[in-house]
Amino acid sequence: MPEEVRPRASWDEYFMSIAQVVATRSTCPRKYVGSVIVRDRTILSTGYNGSIRGMPHCSDVGHMMEDNHCVATIHAEANAIIQAAKNGVTIDGGDCYVTASPCWNCFKQLANAGIKRICFGEFYRDNRIFEIASKIGIELVHSGLPGVSLPALAATPPT
Repeated sequence: MPEEVRPRASWDEYFMSIAQVVATRSTCPRKYVGSVIVRDRTILSTGYNGSIRGMPHCSDVGHMMEDNHCVATIHAEANAIIQAAKNGVTIDGGDCYVTASPCWNCFKQLANAGIKRICFGEFYRDNRIFEIASKIGIELVHSGLPGVSLPALAATPPT
């Protein structure tokens, strides 16, 4: 009896699924976000939203709120850029997969880091990114979230 062949994930589904797994490391319960930076179908860097290294996590001590935003966390995209810089990895010309569309500040950082394509899972707050992306030649793609099932990880809180 022949084996049933399952559909193969597209590259966008594959990398967005990885971004969802990265988001499971997030320590700010207001929004769990994961980011993966890729070039030539190779992962260059990842990031999730969380506190400054060595500082307590929102999940442990609560949020630092300003204008209805938690300002204690560094966003996933910024952490992915920082991780690449820290490790000497060039991300110029890459793609960014992120579970929520970039805020204005993260969008500006991705643009200046040379990211050419941003795939996001859900829209998050800022419409300015669409107008500016078209003006400066960054492709924005709403790819949706594949809905990765992680039963073993769901039962275990991030540490």
